[in-house]
Amino acid sequence: MLDLWRVAPEFLEQAQDDATILAIRAQERAGLDIITDGEIRRESYSNRFATALEGIDLANPAQVVARSGKLNLVPRVVGKIRRKYPVEIRDVQFLRANTDRRTKVTVPGPYTMAQQAKNDFYSSEEEMAMDYAAAVNEEIKDLFRAGVDVVQIDEPYMQAVPEKARQYGITALNRALDGVTGDTAVHLCFGYAAIVANRPSEYQFLTELVDARANSISIETAQSKLDCSVLARMTGKNIILGVLDLSTNEVESPETVASRIRRALPYISLDRLIVAPDCGMKYLPRDVAFAKLQAMVAGARLIRAEVSAGNRVLQSA
Repeated sequence: MLDLWRVAPEFLEQAQDDATILAIRAQERAGLDIITDGEIRRESYSNRFATALEGIDLANPAQVVARSGKLNLVPRVVGKIRRKYPVEIRDVQFLRANTDRRTKVTVPGPYTMAQQAKNDFYSSEEEMAMDYAAAVNEEIKDLFRAGVDVVQIDEPYMQAVPEKARQYGITALNRALDGVTGDTAVHLCFGYAAIVANRPSEYQFLTELVDARANSISIETAQSKLDCSVLARMTGKNIILGVLDLSTNEVESPETVASRIRRALPYISLDRLIVAPDCGMKYLPRDVAFAKLQAMVAGARLIRAEVSAGNRVLQSA
């Protein structure tokens, strides 16, 4: 997907660094407690890591049906999947050097990468997913060594293809987190709103994550108007609560954001909540994305003012 870049190769890294600093400063100005690098260096949330692995034939990609129903080019697996080198270490180092706030980085999950690949080597998809998990595990441990505070594993295909996820998704996820001691999260969503318009009011795969080793579960509730009663069953997990509707350029009011947070409060204590956008904001105009983040922070402050727990218990990511 390198043809997506509009900057000449010899200038690309510097341009990405400059854009990353702009993304960091925008998040700081919006008032976020937990900062990412904006994922500026990625053509997509998953392909930068997935195509850096050994065992992939990049010269002859395959096609699979995406959750949008369209055909996507995907890696063709022709050998044993191994991590050849750290992929996102410099991303973390650059982020850490340019903010004094808590930091977060994401990696694609082993189950999702297995669904986004054509298996021409392994005897089973599960076996392939477990090698993806081993590669993710190595990466996560290096990311924490590099100084990141939170690592999130993106697993949207657990929701998109729940039947297979019930067979081996949690096993693969726990392999990816084996021996990891840092603060970890798993993100499930219904797909980018710009691509997948329909949003059910409940997840097809969610409570199964109670058995995952991750500390937090990241879900979307805004566009889907999710029935938050399911959160009562998510015992032992913090919840990263999506409260921004990314299907529209309309900017929420702080009270709208606060009302979405209140929907969850009958089912989960405030000290286990972190508020966030529903999913990635890459399809929104820049000014709209920034205004939505400001509204999210203001909505969280309204909730903080309503309770006696203090600012430290409800963070904005």
